[in-house]
Amino acid sequence: MEVIILFSVFLALLLIGMPIAFALGIASLIYLLMEGISLTIVPQRMYAGIDTFVLLCIPGFVLAGNLMNVGNITEHIIRFSNALLGHIRGGLGLANVGGSMIFGGVSGTAVADAASIGSVMIPGMARAGYDKPFAAAVTAASSTIGPIIPPSVPMIIAGSLSGISVGRMFLAGAIPGLLMGVAMMVTVYILAVRRGYPKEARVPFPQLLKEAKTAFWALLMTVIILYGIIGGFFTPTEASIVASLYALVVGMFIYKGISWRKLPGILSDTVLTSSALLLLVGLANLFGWILTSEQVPQMIAGLILAISENPIIVILILNLILLFVGAFMETIAALIILFPALLGVATGVGIEPVHFAVMMVLNLMIGLTTPPVGVCLFVVSGIGKLPMLTVARALMPFLLCNLAVLLLVSYVPAISLWLPNLLMGE
Repeated sequence: MEVIILFSVFLALLLIGMPIAFALGIASLIYLLMEGISLTIVPQRMYAGIDTFVLLCIPGFVLAGNLMNVGNITEHIIRFSNALLGHIRGGLGLANVGGSMIFGGVSGTAVADAASIGSVMIPGMARAGYDKPFAAAVTAASSTIGPIIPPSVPMIIAGSLSGISVGRMFLAGAIPGLLMGVAMMVTVYILAVRRGYPKEARVPFPQLLKEAKTAFWALLMTVIILYGIIGGFFTPTEASIVASLYALVVGMFIYKGISWRKLPGILSDTVLTSSALLLLVGLANLFGWILTSEQVPQMIAGLILAISENPIIVILILNLILLFVGAFMETIAALIILFPALLGVATGVGIEPVHFAVMMVLNLMIGLTTPPVGVCLFVVSGIGKLPMLTVARALMPFLLCNLAVLLLVSYVPAISLWLPNLLMGE
């Protein structure tokens, strides 16, 4: 009975628009009071949820993303992508996707991608003759690539929950992320040809070379992070600090977008964003502890395995559950609450843990662009000053191509596992 009330309160608070962190906290508090459990468990479980070394990656990569935005690094990524792809029909849409793929290799968060690239590309595409809902849809859909292509904040969370190597998960997301990007580019091109969207003049090779040289320092950032982790030079947590220092130096001394006066604002934004994320992690851990104590994960696992123990059927059921959850719950909260339970189901039918982690993150990223709680959907709707449902309708072709990639990644484990096995051994 108490568990039913727990979920009822949680869902009711979400429906009235309360931030998910507070919805988790209030629902948990009501449960504890009903059960007569000492409230000292609240700080204990919250601290236990964030007392993990690997979570220090989060403020590091958030700071790197903020430094990229203020330091004009994002602008140079977009300019290079546009110079490379702008001459193709729908080229600005292709540049939008390409910019997200590069930006995702540093920030690790979809919302940062949607906000930073969207603020430039949505107005720019509208001025160039693209439908504004299409521009917003491309931005929202491509922003979900960020947490698939390494580094990835959701994969950091999954690693902290399960002990799975974060480095292996980073590598496992590289090919699925590239597949998502290519699939979206194909979708953009097909829609652009059908709708007669514009293309720009081909950039002369010397100009393309100039843009490539200018963007070199931005592109090198991703290489340094990945090579450093794969080569064993630093851990993912240390990589986030290296990324931040690199973004600071490049933004301040090469692109000259950062001044000493801007640093307090950048640090303030980073503290606010990181604090909100870690508060969510702590409260989600409390909520997850309650579910574990009530044996809800075991009940979920039992229900799934009662339907079938065939890996093909189980993968399909897991995808359906995660797509549904992703449409209603924030990614980090969903990971903390469900990942340990569903990982047990997945490994029980022979699914490799790293493969399942990538599959789960991909599902939840798709959820960021689906109503009613699609965060990226809200971000691009705000930037484009469009109704959310208008953007959601424009997103349908991209949602279908992402679902196709999801099925491919789910049923062909080698797509996720080949690269980490090649570079780090099995």
